[in-house]
Amino acid sequence: MTEENHGFTYGSADPSWDNAYLWNPVEKILAELDLGQRRLFELGCGNGVSANTLAGQGYSVTAVDTSESGIAIATKCFPSVKFALGSAYDDLCATYGSFPVVLSLEVVEHLFWPRRYANTVFNLLEPGGTAIISTPYHGYLKNLAIAVSGKFDSHVDPLADGGHIKFWSEHTLGTLLSEAGFKSVKFVRAGRIPQLAKSMIAVAVK
Repeated sequence: MTEENHGFTYGSADPSWDNAYLWNPVEKILAELDLGQRRLFELGCGNGVSANTLAGQGYSVTAVDTSESGIAIATKCFPSVKFALGSAYDDLCATYGSFPVVLSLEVVEHLFWPRRYANTVFNLLEPGGTAIISTPYHGYLKNLAIAVSGKFDSHVDPLADGGHIKFWSEHTLGTLLSEAGFKSVKFVRAGRIPQLAKSMIAVAVK
């Protein structure tokens, strides 16, 4: 058994389905940051769509993912971004340095060792830098709705290869980031009404 899930296999440079509801709040969060330099690191960039969008907005983006197919597509389709194979369990700061922003969308729910991931994100940030981390949202009312509707099996989907192995709430993700040393953690919910949100976005300041 390797230390992480094998990288997802990508077949195209099309946006993922969650891009439709995540991207507007992510852009709003970025717009509210007081950035001296528009430099950003994306941890878990997939096929490079988000990194390319940010490069088109004037950001200098460095992005890594464990998926060989994702990085191959990203490198071919989006040459303005520096893409490389890399893991949340690597010493990425030693390789790439530190950044004012680290973006990581829909990644932490796939990881066996989330504390190592959180430490990597923390180390990649400059002092006062901001991590923007999204993951599927779970809270009391949403969990209850899933159970009452009889959709628990399809929601957690244990028969799927790969997939989600962690199911985060604001409390548990906030605890993870606080343990890693983040001074401030706030949340934005995305998709549907807040109580049944599809995802949540943690905005964590080093």
